[in-house]
Amino acid sequence: MRIKEFEKLKRELQLNAKNGIDFIISAGIVWFGVYIIWTLDYQSYDKSVFTFIISALLLPLALGLSKLLKTNWKIKDNPLQPLGLWLNFAQLIYFPFLVFILIKYPDYFIMAYAVITGAHLFPYAWLYDEIGYAVTAVLISVGTLIITFNVDVEEAFYIPIFTSVALFLLAIWIQINLKRFRKKVLIE
Repeated sequence: MRIKEFEKLKRELQLNAKNGIDFIISAGIVWFGVYIIWTLDYQSYDKSVFTFIISALLLPLALGLSKLLKTNWKIKDNPLQPLGLWLNFAQLIYFPFLVFILIKYPDYFIMAYAVITGAHLFPYAWLYDEIGYAVTAVLISVGTLIITFNVDVEEAFYIPIFTSVALFLLAIWIQINLKRFRKKVLIE
């Protein structure tokens, strides 16, 4: 495959999938729900289990938002199309680590979950040619670690609100860059 053909496939994916903005907004909403859970007066273990439960809303939320935002998850004849979903599912491979943290160190579950969430965004910087994904991946992963070192266990709710805000900022970044990208593509 020639580089120009490959770039054309990526551009088609970027425009139709709108750089995954539906998933990012959905994740921001879910992480805001996780923030609410972590403000409740329960043990860390219970909050972690509730976090797993509320996280199941991500895919249905993204599907609903895809209808509202008119994003396309299936781009016929584009071999790169399934890659976005595969990259998203890749974070599921880290769940055994989360289960271990849940059982052995539930106070640090939310930190581990946020780091995994942040880190899994990194390959999307390449897929969508969107540096915002790389910046947000590092910001969430490192920021979460810094928060964890600087707050008491009872203040772990700062981690999900930080993650939620970072995801919403990424969504704004994506939207701004999508407008620029569309103009650029129209000019070409």
